[in-house]
Amino acid sequence: MAIQTIDPTTEEVVKTFEEISWDETDKILKSTDNAFHTWKKTAFSERAALMKKAAALLRKNKYDYASLMTLEMGKVITEAEMEIEKCAWVCDYYADNAEQILQHETIVTDATKSYVRFEPLGAVLAVMPWNFPFWQVFRFAAPALMAGNVGVLKHASNVPQCALAIEKIFHEAGFPEHVFRTLLVSSSVMNKVIEHDAIKAVTLTGSEYAGMAVAAAAGKALKKTVLELGGSDPFIVLDNVDVEYVAAQAVKGRMINCGQSCVAAKRFIVHEAVAPLFEQALARKMEQLIVGDPLEQETNVGPLARRDLIDAVDKQVHGSVIRGAKVLTGGKRRSCEGFFYLPTVVVNITPDMPVFAEETFGPVAAVVRVKNDEEALALANKTIYGLGGSVWCRDAARAEKIAQQLDVGCAFVNSIVKSDPRLPFGGIKKSGYGRELSSYGIKEFVNMKTVWVL
Repeated sequence: MAIQTIDPTTEEVVKTFEEISWDETDKILKSTDNAFHTWKKTAFSERAALMKKAAALLRKNKYDYASLMTLEMGKVITEAEMEIEKCAWVCDYYADNAEQILQHETIVTDATKSYVRFEPLGAVLAVMPWNFPFWQVFRFAAPALMAGNVGVLKHASNVPQCALAIEKIFHEAGFPEHVFRTLLVSSSVMNKVIEHDAIKAVTLTGSEYAGMAVAAAAGKALKKTVLELGGSDPFIVLDNVDVEYVAAQAVKGRMINCGQSCVAAKRFIVHEAVAPLFEQALARKMEQLIVGDPLEQETNVGPLARRDLIDAVDKQVHGSVIRGAKVLTGGKRRSCEGFFYLPTVVVNITPDMPVFAEETFGPVAAVVRVKNDEEALALANKTIYGLGGSVWCRDAARAEKIAQQLDVGCAFVNSIVKSDPRLPFGGIKKSGYGRELSSYGIKEFVNMKTVWVL
């Protein structure tokens, strides 16, 4: 399998990498296992100092790393720079807080002394996606390494230069060479990697199908997994809102990363009293977005990351139109080179249409009308996914009541869904299990050891 950088703006192959052999893979995995036995004994202060250096490198070279993302998967440069800043933030957060989070927890029993220790497991394999090629990796690596684990990265095959750059950041920051390694391998060898004695746990962000495959292989090998999978987040608009403001937030929530985000707002569930105005405002604001060269500062929307992704989105839109949906704006590819799809608003939606029933991974907003709060909640929960969701209303208490009943891992009131190092992140149902970030995320890959002294 070719591991290539294909510029989605021009469709040109920029660079091709040779997949490493199994012998080389085995050598790297054994080296990480050896490194773990030394790394786990380092003091939190030592780990924190190195993690702070990684954060500094990210900030110092922000534009270079952001440009690499733009080259490999098409993210607009302004969003790419914000992604690098967020990576530095998560490094700082765990450098500052890991020691306190992982302090022994004393529990009063009939023993003279009893407590829980949080000890690292070993090498954690991260199978990561292309859509946030730096952030997805750092939100795993910062807590894992600060807990005393070591990391092995199998990144998406279309972002190999990002994968190698991340490994280099940890090395330049002063981490021991094999505490974090990148494997340039195809998915075909992942079962062997998971089965390898060096690997003690696996975390994956990706599709539900990738998650099922990795979970099955890890389960067979009796190894812990954390899965963050797809999402079809509801964006619920009640009848008591500032329509123009909420429509602007809807564009922001839908269009981040050209709509290629698991926690992007995808299903817009709108009270019929405000739906006509909301739909018009949403379409108007979508049309105002600048689609073009992702390296230009004024560009709002770049290309999708791959050709198959634009084909899938186009098929979902046209499949919905055939069933009676109406395209208010967009609904087609941009007539130029590159994997560009115009920002799209689709209305007259019924829940069985592809743009509503399936996860749409692109710049498409599907709007369905509802009569009341109860219908909005029922429709929001009518999905196989359960990652995030948001509710919008001037009456925050009313919105919060709905948010509390959403079948999701992350419920937001009057804000778009977003991840934050201080809060747990993850989903339920076919959006996966386990949590990343916060104190909960760092404890996913530790041994919670009970110590009891008479």
